[in-house]
Amino acid sequence: MKKIKKYLKKHLTKERYQHTLGVAYTATAMAMKYNPDTTNSDFIRKAELAGLLHDCAKNMDNNKKIRICDKNNIPYSDFEAQNTYLLHGKVGAFIAKTKFHVQDEDILNAIIWHTTGRPGMSTLEKIIFIADYIEPSRKPIPDLDYIRKLAFEDLDKTMETILVNTINYLQKNNKPFDSMTLKTYDSYKHE
Repeated sequence: MKKIKKYLKKHLTKERYQHTLGVAYTATAMAMKYNPDTTNSDFIRKAELAGLLHDCAKNMDNNKKIRICDKNNIPYSDFEAQNTYLLHGKVGAFIAKTKFHVQDEDILNAIIWHTTGRPGMSTLEKIIFIADYIEPSRKPIPDLDYIRKLAFEDLDKTMETILVNTINYLQKNNKPFDSMTLKTYDSYKHE
């Protein structure tokens, strides 16, 4: 973890680094709650690692993100090409795999999908998605205290609540959003 933190300090803004530590902390706490195997702490370590690496490409130049995707055959949509900030999850997973030798698909998927979500997310993917939204240094957003409490009671209900808030915010501010966010929401609103 030392090597990763050193890399993050160098490649992220101070604020983004603090956010990242907050996500790793929150994800670790959530993993303690939702660990599917209480006799094994691997899940907790995976949550910390995914939390640390989820935004490792966030402050990278957008053109560089496109070049990395193109050079390494990482697929992206037309929407992502026009909104390249969304590529930080895919590029982050690439960095996790190539620079830090992360081979665990669950960790890599948690990094890839932490922004838009996707239908059928694993417990770890949900934890990173939620931790990114509720970590301690997050600026106040509607219902944040309620969502923080809910995060330790019901992951799926928390996902639905965050997705509703996100879609409403983006629509209210006339901001485009990836269709995957809507697909993810649709997959939770019926549960």
